[in-house]
Amino acid sequence: MLATLRLFSGLLLAIISFNSLANTCTDAYALRQQLKVWDDSYHRLGVSLVSDGVYDQSRSRLEQCLGADNPLQTASGPISHPVAQTGLTKLADEPAVDEWIKGRKDLWIQPKVDGVAVTLIYKQGKLQRVISRGDGQKGQDWTRSARAIKAIPQQLSQPVDKLLQGELYWRLPGHIQAKAGSVNARSTVAGLMARHQLSPEQGQGIGLFVWDWPQGPPAQAERIAQLSALGFTDSHTYSHPIEHLDHARYWREHWYNSPLPFASDGVVLRQNQRPAAERWQAKPPNWAAAWKYPHAQALSEVRKVTFNIGRTGRITPMLELTPVRLDDRTIKRISAGSLQRWQSLDIRPGDLVAISLAGMTIPRLDSVALRASERIEVKTPNPHNFHALSCWQAAPECESQFLARLNWLSGKQGLALPFIGPGTWKTLVNAGRVTHLLDWLTLDSAQLANIAGFGERSSERLLASLHSARQQPFERWVKALGLPPTGDAPLGQSWQALVARDEQAWQAHSGIGARRAAQLSAFFREPNVQALSEELRAAGIAGFD
Repeated sequence: MLATLRLFSGLLLAIISFNSLANTCTDAYALRQQLKVWDDSYHRLGVSLVSDGVYDQSRSRLEQCLGADNPLQTASGPISHPVAQTGLTKLADEPAVDEWIKGRKDLWIQPKVDGVAVTLIYKQGKLQRVISRGDGQKGQDWTRSARAIKAIPQQLSQPVDKLLQGELYWRLPGHIQAKAGSVNARSTVAGLMARHQLSPEQGQGIGLFVWDWPQGPPAQAERIAQLSALGFTDSHTYSHPIEHLDHARYWREHWYNSPLPFASDGVVLRQNQRPAAERWQAKPPNWAAAWKYPHAQALSEVRKVTFNIGRTGRITPMLELTPVRLDDRTIKRISAGSLQRWQSLDIRPGDLVAISLAGMTIPRLDSVALRASERIEVKTPNPHNFHALSCWQAAPECESQFLARLNWLSGKQGLALPFIGPGTWKTLVNAGRVTHLLDWLTLDSAQLANIAGFGERSSERLLASLHSARQQPFERWVKALGLPPTGDAPLGQSWQALVARDEQAWQAHSGIGARRAAQLSAFFREPNVQALSEELRAAGIAGFD
């Protein structure tokens, strides 16, 4: 029996995993085509159409569905690399880094410079050729442009033959990656190198970080020392031995938050032991790996589109997302901004969107990374039905705005009622105890007794808070009802006196123009507002008699 249950549980988990993967992979072929466009632009033209975070997550999603392909297939050139450019495996997180480090010894760490990879070939100490990375096996001849780059020695101090691999980067003195990001530094270098000739000023702006000497000494320390003696000093300055995860974490955080002369997008871990250069292939090896910095952007699938309608009738589209980690936060829901922006982006369930953190705290929608092939219809509220004087009662299409009015009424802008928040109002509205804005004035313990979530103590605290509203001053009550801003205009102590003010009288006060005066006049003429003032008069609230 136990074996049967285990078999059934295993089958159930397999079915759930298959269904989850099937849902994730619905538009995998469209994603593959999109990635081909991004790959071609990045590797052949040197232009990043999306952030590293969005790209990495998109490729991971594709490989999960359709397996790996070659992102460099359009980047080949006519010139063969004598030793293949290998690329790097990307380690996803700390556990993956820890697992990679275990069992290895003689490890080193370097910044992962955000530039363009090249092979440099020296014969008898003289620069003979510079080849772009291309597809790792063949690239473009960049020798002519490279001769204008001061950071590339045209003649070494020793008459030796050397083949070096490194990164051309755009010089950014004092650059802090955590604050400034990559600022299109790679694209700048790639664009310049694609030209037939560089000016002295352009060449001065490009640096060189040599990250490997494929046929050099077997020990990394010796390779670095000899490179430094030949003038390639960045390799010595930014290479450090490590033994365990804590060391790797320290240098990653240090370089991410400290000034560097270049943009970087992570760190590279290397081990001394590696095969002979003749055996290298144009694919990620097992003796080096990248641990990238936290993503500035994340990719998530839209599950549902809903609409929040605020107190003044503003419609805000909200995207419910597949939960995604960004920095140290899990993002499940995000605003699409205005209704007009959502309509222009045409976001539907199934779309993949790129999000980031504004000011490192507030989730922000950046763009649509990939549209779902099936365009699911989304029921959109009619903006003409919602405005500053709509939805004073609970109704199906008015729920959002009506709750916003209640939240405003009890919030610090209104009556500042303690222990009452959005959840409280939603519970009362759903229970049918509050269907008009002031129904709560007559609530008693008997009416709260059968509402889930309200025990004896919480009911007493709620009623005490609601009853305290009766002692609030007249001015607070008027603002709690949703009065448009009045600037420095005095409100007095009489509702009838406010009703008697016409637009001209309102404009007599500083800070109130014709438009605001019209809004104020319309507010006091609104039948729903007049009905509320009668309820407050009947309840004995000061100023409404």
